[in-house]
Amino acid sequence: MKTSTIHGFGGPDVIQFGTAPETTLQPHEAAVRVDIAGANPLDLKMIAGYMQQVFPVTFPYTPGTDFSGVVDAVGAGVTHVKPGDRVVGRTAPGAGGAFAKRLVIAASDLVAIPAEMSFEQAASLPTAFGAAHQALFNIGRLQPGERVLIHAGAGGVGIMAVQLAHHAGAHVIATASSKNMDLVKSLGADEVIDYRTAGLTQLREIDLVIDTLAGDALEQSWSVLAPGGRIASLVAFDIASRNGHAGAFVFLAEAASTLPEAISMFLAGRLQIVTDSIFPFDQTRAALEKLATGHACGKVLIRTSN
Repeated sequence: MKTSTIHGFGGPDVIQFGTAPETTLQPHEAAVRVDIAGANPLDLKMIAGYMQQVFPVTFPYTPGTDFSGVVDAVGAGVTHVKPGDRVVGRTAPGAGGAFAKRLVIAASDLVAIPAEMSFEQAASLPTAFGAAHQALFNIGRLQPGERVLIHAGAGGVGIMAVQLAHHAGAHVIATASSKNMDLVKSLGADEVIDYRTAGLTQLREIDLVIDTLAGDALEQSWSVLAPGGRIASLVAFDIASRNGHAGAFVFLAEAASTLPEAISMFLAGRLQIVTDSIFPFDQTRAALEKLATGHACGKVLIRTSN
């Protein structure tokens, strides 16, 4: 089985290509021939070693959590998927494995893909949609009519969060670069702020902030909150409540519970999936380098099937 692995921490350049032995399936597991892997900022952090205290790994480690593909084999106890099924899923970050030609995963983490959805579209969903959904509703407790500020509205999570918040009846404000402002508006944002030329000082009475950037963006966000306002951060592990405003980190444990909703929204025409670029498997490093620029519009994908 061909894999993209690391034997030590660093940047995308530490990715090496090799093979891993086939493993015997446990009764609850399935093997999937991966077609598309979705790259996420978390993958960069895992490769750099920043997540060891949260998601410890041992070497050699194959990065990647999000994938779509075809079921190759199933364990004796698996009944809801079968060989030949088109599926999407997300592995635990500490396990990784998506940047490979084949992976083994608990079958309960797999969701069937409808014929109307491509492998590329499916692999864009698990972390981005799951994290956006959890940030908005589980952590952020978003209510209709509230004002929500979404940082990096053209990023993987941002694109999903803008659409989910819009369909939930919120007033959506997003930050984006000037070249991506029209896209973000088309997804349902009521206001889009060019983060390169304008700060947040003109904003007031924000009920919820979805933070995907940390740093100055997070610091400025505290000052624009309404009484009882809250911040859900996908990147600031140590965020804490401040001056009566709630702050919480978004920890995405699994994606299988939200994937059916994402697929249903897509089939109903209520969810756009935006792809920035698709790299061949032998250019996994280049895909991660593109992601590391922070300027991808939508998802960066890796085609592992060729």
